[in-house]
Amino acid sequence: MKRAHSLARLNGRILHVFSRRTTTALRAALPLRLALPHLEPVLALNVSKEVRKDALVIVRACEMAADSTSAWTDVLPQLLHATKEIDLTFLARVGRFPVGIVIRYDEITPIRTRRMKLLYDAALRVLAPRDGDHRLRGAMRATFSRDEFGLLLNELFRLYAEETRSLSRSVHLPGMLVPLRELIAQELFNVMLRVARPLAHEIAAAAYRPETAIAEK
Repeated sequence: MKRAHSLARLNGRILHVFSRRTTTALRAALPLRLALPHLEPVLALNVSKEVRKDALVIVRACEMAADSTSAWTDVLPQLLHATKEIDLTFLARVGRFPVGIVIRYDEITPIRTRRMKLLYDAALRVLAPRDGDHRLRGAMRATFSRDEFGLLLNELFRLYAEETRSLSRSVHLPGMLVPLRELIAQELFNVMLRVARPLAHEIAAAAYRPETAIAEK
């Protein structure tokens, strides 16, 4: 379980870096600069939500690594229920700001399910019992090549961006920006994708260099 918590912390640091890089890129993009005062509080709270959700997935994968009796079809309903509880906290915190949001589960659940499954499978492989005393980094390197790890991160980022796009469609915007809602949501998604690929390669390169910590430069 120690490695699971270490993996969850690492994942959290990666998501916060992705969020910070995205926000920096959004400040240079029109029409997002106009909507950013309304989007930025949601994006900041959203990353905390995703870190908590991902930690649940990783811990559950650790439990299943030692017990193969439960299938993903058994685990998924439990995780979806738990993530909805996290959503309630997120919505309560968003309510403190002059914005409103509705989570469209019909749209978000399929995206969320794919991202959780991808993370779950990856964590299951990294946290599987091994011969010898592998630290987390050693287990990651034994499981994925550098290129495979970069592709994994990029796909996780892409699914994160898809769910964020759905959330952004539900943010209450001032009247003059309402006609631009879909354009803003799509541009947010495009910016996140532009940030995702180079960041995924950067993190993968850092993770596979000897004794190099993954941290924001």
